[in-house]
Amino acid sequence: MDLIDFILNIAGLLLWLSWRAARFDPMAAARPSTLAGTLRRAETRPVKRWHLPVALAVLLVLRSHFYWQMGSSMNWSASLNMAAISVSFASFGSGAFGRMLLFSILSFAVTLGVFLLWVLLLSLLSRPKTEFDPVRRFVRLHIGRVDDWPGPFKVLLPLVSVGFLWWLLSWPLVHWNLLPSPVSITHRTEQSLVIGLASYLAWKQIIVGVLALHLLNSYVYLGSHPFWKNISVVARRILVPLHRLPLSIGKFDFAPVLMIVLVLVLAQLVENGLNLPPWSNSPSFKIPGLVDFYRYVVT
Repeated sequence: MDLIDFILNIAGLLLWLSWRAARFDPMAAARPSTLAGTLRRAETRPVKRWHLPVALAVLLVLRSHFYWQMGSSMNWSASLNMAAISVSFASFGSGAFGRMLLFSILSFAVTLGVFLLWVLLLSLLSRPKTEFDPVRRFVRLHIGRVDDWPGPFKVLLPLVSVGFLWWLLSWPLVHWNLLPSPVSITHRTEQSLVIGLASYLAWKQIIVGVLALHLLNSYVYLGSHPFWKNISVVARRILVPLHRLPLSIGKFDFAPVLMIVLVLVLAQLVENGLNLPPWSNSPSFKIPGLVDFYRYVVT
């Protein structure tokens, strides 16, 4: 069921991307310049732009019914992973369909949010805008004028926006007994800040992906498309902390490999903390992660 949910989230994301890009289709707004161009073609009519969000909405509703029917027969509880906390949605019992509909919407919203966080990181690290840069046009398409914001504001945007959205969402989740009730507004705000900080963990996938593509492009010629030039620029900026280390042996540069390992390990430590073994007669000690901080502010 989790795999099906992931696949349907990708399908929903593709519908979203197609809807966002449809208004820039040069053929959609083209006008005929000759008499022959006014003739109706024999092929099927193209999908209109408004069909795409409608199809996305239908997908979210239909899959919630599927989750309700199939999940209840398997006693399946859907899980919404927010890095610092996982929210469970039981597909059985009273109000199960409503919970599955809410989960269907929020699950896609998290997928879309992760994608937008990836685009934001590309905006931070890509090369300056040029007229024929497809990567920057892609970034601009999805985050709009945020692409022109100063770097510090872009860095703070996930903390502020995700934290605020979670603050709003926590009210109905608490009302439906999907989250424990905070003792005060300050308590709720602290929880939201932890979730906002946890949103930065979404950057680990795009960092690993960019470094892997950069490593591949370094040893296999994949053409001179501006996409690969942008990948190289982003990868070099990610690798800046390692540029002084002697990590090249012959023609092979181990810097991307080392950075991938460091990013994955650091993300794991930030999320779950680190258990330190006891020294002599002292008890074991744990460096807390975001999961521990969220549990602390909950209790």
